[in-house]
Amino acid sequence: MASTSLIRGMGSFFKECEHPESRWSKCPHDYKIRYRNASGQQTEESGFANQEAAKSRLAEVYHARKNSPMSLHKAERIKKYGSMHFSAYTAEWLKGQRHQSPTSLRNTDSILRNRLLPAFGSRRMGTFDHKVVEAFITDMERDGVGLAAQTNAYIRLKTILLDAHRLGLYEDSPLEGVQPPQYDAERAVIPSLPQLHGIRTAGDDAFRLVAELMSGCGLRNGEAYAVNINNIVADDVYRVSEQVNQATKSCARLKHRKAGEYRDVPLPARTKHAIECYADTYGTVNGYLLRNPKDITLAMPHHIISGQWRRLKASGQVDLPEGMVLYGLRHFFASNCLSNGIPITDVAEWMGHRDVKITFKYYRHLMPGSISRAAQVLDLGLAA
Repeated sequence: MASTSLIRGMGSFFKECEHPESRWSKCPHDYKIRYRNASGQQTEESGFANQEAAKSRLAEVYHARKNSPMSLHKAERIKKYGSMHFSAYTAEWLKGQRHQSPTSLRNTDSILRNRLLPAFGSRRMGTFDHKVVEAFITDMERDGVGLAAQTNAYIRLKTILLDAHRLGLYEDSPLEGVQPPQYDAERAVIPSLPQLHGIRTAGDDAFRLVAELMSGCGLRNGEAYAVNINNIVADDVYRVSEQVNQATKSCARLKHRKAGEYRDVPLPARTKHAIECYADTYGTVNGYLLRNPKDITLAMPHHIISGQWRRLKASGQVDLPEGMVLYGLRHFFASNCLSNGIPITDVAEWMGHRDVKITFKYYRHLMPGSISRAAQVLDLGLAA
């Protein structure tokens, strides 16, 4: 089946018969037309005796679509936003991001100020295409920007341009065919058990409690700072329901969770004992253990524990693996679980990962020899 195309966006006419296109004007078969309707769906009509009738119908449909209220509204959006500078567009876009947490908004603002606005601030929105995006990635590579920073900048730019694409600013997505920065998370740096013992005896009592919670229950930093004795829901279960938000310095919902949502995690006897001893020694405020030293009605600020961690690393008094950060205590929890045969799906749930793929990406290497073990098990079954 051959077809003859008209101007871009109008559609095409054709015949479904055994005759070549050169014979269409003389063969007795009717013409058909194909076009996209107002909702974008492909549509066919038949029964046209000649090319002029087919073309006339295509032109009629095309102009009706162009003059429809939907198309006119799209044209108004393109006129309004297409000439708008990237800086003005993102300022308006940010107003619609109320669903994001304060930390996410702060990260977005940082990426805009440091990466996107210097590169695109005065660029008009209608001028973006895949070449502009590719050039931006190339410039970051040339300037030695880290892969993690490249990825974060690209993701924010992608979100903004897709928002503009939904408004109809581009016929084709300006991200189509673009190869995003290839970021592979580095393997987690995890302390050995002797190194963990050293960390657990360093710093003040608040620091030691945080170390116990992160390594024993897999809590994130902010979740450990929000520890509450009332969250011990069973002798071996701790309920993680809040975290201290680094931006607001107050208790807030968990990462990737709605307000009021929680997760229950295993509570080792050692960690439970640490919580209870701290409560007995220092008391609690509405059940919360860690408070701001200057005002116990406020939550524990992030900088107090992170400052102790930096001083601990600088002092050299504790043996630490090269490149380890405080978050490595949480990695120890994952390592301890997986090396003892606990399913990775359970570990993902306890750590609060929204997708088990995240857990697998970071901790797959902590399950060495799984293929060999599987081969041995399968071999036993085959030999039976």
